[in-house]
Amino acid sequence: MPTRRETLSAVPAAQYRGTFAPSAVIPVSGGALPPGWEGLYFPFDADLAALRPDGTPARDGILPEIELPRRMYAGEDTVFHAPLRFGERVEQSARAGAVVEKTGRSGRLVFADIVREYRVDGRLAIESTWHDVFLEAAEPGAAAAPVAAPEEPADWERRVTVDVRQLFRFSAITFNTHRIHYDRDWAQRVEGLAELLVHGPLLRILLLDAVAAHEPDLAPRTVAYRSHAPVLVDAEVRLRGRRTGAGVEVSALGPAGELVARASVQGEGVSRRR
Repeated sequence: MPTRRETLSAVPAAQYRGTFAPSAVIPVSGGALPPGWEGLYFPFDADLAALRPDGTPARDGILPEIELPRRMYAGEDTVFHAPLRFGERVEQSARAGAVVEKTGRSGRLVFADIVREYRVDGRLAIESTWHDVFLEAAEPGAAAAPVAAPEEPADWERRVTVDVRQLFRFSAITFNTHRIHYDRDWAQRVEGLAELLVHGPLLRILLLDAVAAHEPDLAPRTVAYRSHAPVLVDAEVRLRGRRTGAGVEVSALGPAGELVARASVQGEGVSRRR
């Protein structure tokens, strides 16, 4: 089980803030890392020789090597026990979770989980299970069928659009070498997309940033996030939040109103205002 340790630097958080969240609190020593921003730290760091042709890790010391050619982020389940703080010495351990093979409309699929735990002085602060899916080669011109958006009222809405400069910066901050985010020819010819893809982990953080902005009294305890469809560069996404007794349900809708992602954020202190 790979274990890494580092002092939580404010640099990645400041870089993310300056690119995506200029109204967020400036990171300072002793300050709390916002929920979701743990995804900026301890990036996948496989050697170049251990990468697959698409730029994702083939041999990372965590998952078994899976021969299917395409690897995509499918979602994440996170439990927040205590905030991480800038300047703390953080230990992250990672291990393989469930690995399940299935057959779908596009052929063979392998769903693989990576369980990551963040500790400070031996105390568990965050535990998160990252869900990936490995797929067969894309058929030329193939496009996933859109998922109908839920017909639900929203208490608030935020609109976000990610451009190519931001894609580059997020890839740089997180050491993400997946070619689908910066190699347009690869994205179109190999992955069957019309344009570059917005990182799924980035959309998760942007969604949690929207929750923090609209529900400042909510302290997230659990987050269940699922990707449903690709989000492409320069495409507007609407994040629509609906308050529940336990927290907030957020739907991310694409340009045609299709569901691209969804999250359930539960915790203490959700607002009751309408």
